[in-house]
Amino acid sequence: MADQDVDYADLERRMNGAISVLKTDLAGLRTGRASSNMLDAVSVDAYGSPMPINQVATVSVPEPRMISVQVWDKSMVSAVEKAIRESNLGLNPVVDGTTLRLPIPELNAERRKDLIKLAHKYAEQSKVAVRHVRRDGMDTLKKLEKDGDISEDDSRVSAERVQKMTDEMIVEIDAMLAKKEQEISQV
Repeated sequence: MADQDVDYADLERRMNGAISVLKTDLAGLRTGRASSNMLDAVSVDAYGSPMPINQVATVSVPEPRMISVQVWDKSMVSAVEKAIRESNLGLNPVVDGTTLRLPIPELNAERRKDLIKLAHKYAEQSKVAVRHVRRDGMDTLKKLEKDGDISEDDSRVSAERVQKMTDEMIVEIDAMLAKKEQEISQV
């Protein structure tokens, strides 16, 4: 039977990997509310090498429209402020000792459209990744059938299983995209 030759767990793990990347990408998109994930992509030049902001400071969300960044090393405050300003997130830090406060401005209609387009791009990249995994599974099945390791019927049943797994992942991606679109569109 084909179940012994096709590693469904590996295919599912790889498809779930594409979905987790999408979750991370979508979490970094700015909605109207503050989120500590917004700063995940910010890299600070600390001690001669670039470091993620969460390795030099504590990021928290004390209010719905405010992010607080508590820098651990006082000498790093200006480097963290510079990194946030240059990150193209549209945030303007207010320095208060070792704490940076980042008020989240309202999104205008044009910026919302841009964010929705970006969310669609991320979703499409995830769908492509899932389809590549499906293709790998189907290629494995075709090779096994060609080599005579599985019958044509077993190959068809396994192909349907791989396709069903792919369809479920695509539905999950579409649901995540719709949820993010709704968050971005809220005024």
